[in-house]
Amino acid sequence: MLLIQGGLVRPVTGEDIPGGQVLVDGGRIVAVGARVEAPAGCPVLDAAGCLVTPGLIDAHTHIGLHEEAVRWEGQDYNEVSSPVTPGMRAIDAINPMDEAFRHAVAGGVTCAVTGPGSANVIGGTFVAIKLHGRRVDDMVLRDPVAMKVAFGENPKGCYGQNGKKAPNTRMAVAALLRQTLARAKRYAADIEAAEGDSGKVRPYDFDLEAMLPVIRREIPLKVHAHRADDILTALRIAHEFDVDVTLDHVTEGHLIADILAEEGRPVLVGPSLGSKSKFELKEKTFATPGVLHRAGLEVCIITDAPVIPLCYLPLCAGLAVKEGLDERAAWRAITINPARVAGIDGRVGSLEPGKDADIAIFEGDPLRDVQCRTRQVLIGGEAML
Repeated sequence: MLLIQGGLVRPVTGEDIPGGQVLVDGGRIVAVGARVEAPAGCPVLDAAGCLVTPGLIDAHTHIGLHEEAVRWEGQDYNEVSSPVTPGMRAIDAINPMDEAFRHAVAGGVTCAVTGPGSANVIGGTFVAIKLHGRRVDDMVLRDPVAMKVAFGENPKGCYGQNGKKAPNTRMAVAALLRQTLARAKRYAADIEAAEGDSGKVRPYDFDLEAMLPVIRREIPLKVHAHRADDILTALRIAHEFDVDVTLDHVTEGHLIADILAEEGRPVLVGPSLGSKSKFELKEKTFATPGVLHRAGLEVCIITDAPVIPLCYLPLCAGLAVKEGLDERAAWRAITINPARVAGIDGRVGSLEPGKDADIAIFEGDPLRDVQCRTRQVLIGGEAML
């Protein structure tokens, strides 16, 4: 048992509590308030002068699959042998010993959604994990979270630049996705028919099995799309096949904010820090999260780590505030919103009784002060620093 007291407690889903207390027991949050009942002799963590928040969460990274300080040896996020690889699973390539995990936790980040890159039209499944552990199986919060798909320059560049293998055009990117979704729908119908007829043998296809949760709307397509036209193509296909999607990167989302508001899909904005390294990023700006939030959308801020190291997630949120995002919305964009998008908000994303004791304690406000230090981080009630 542990009592955290004396700091400004920010539950995120409720009002701030000056000088508040958080009681932790058995890896879970037991109570949050101005004063909570703690047993005599309960260990105390003094958070006076600090900000106490939920552990931060990033809903789109490649942490553990694209490792720090290595070359091809640790680049396991893009399977470029085929543009359609739905059977790839992030969990099989994550190295929890990667130093990026330690650095992320030191920045107050306790959970991440990680998975394949954007080389392929369909890349495989993402997983939500805690950022502490030696065996990835023990770190999993939800698997799978989503099926990665990519539009635009990346799949075109990986396969089509030599003109010999699709996709060479945006038409081919869309066609390959449509083809796979159509096959998956037929496959699901064949399975249903076989299960209703004892004389039929259930079909089995490894890649199409991975697509079944998408067709059944159990997980969304995780759409890599920067340009407005690619975003809208993704939505066109989602309507055509009645599948769920999240819109990731949405670099030009501010140009079509009214259209996206009508759609109401979650928008995962970033990485917004750094150079405009390709044509798709020419409209990149930290103003995008604020524009989309004001349009009424559920906004998450992402680093695309290691594009931006995951420890700088609060810095990215702070820069979005500087460019017009409401500060409370910025905190939600790196805590409860990504938790909801990933389907793990029953366990993490806010300071509430019953949730995992994933807690960050900052010596200041990391969205306002680049010199802010992290005093302590708890993951499942265990001190990390």
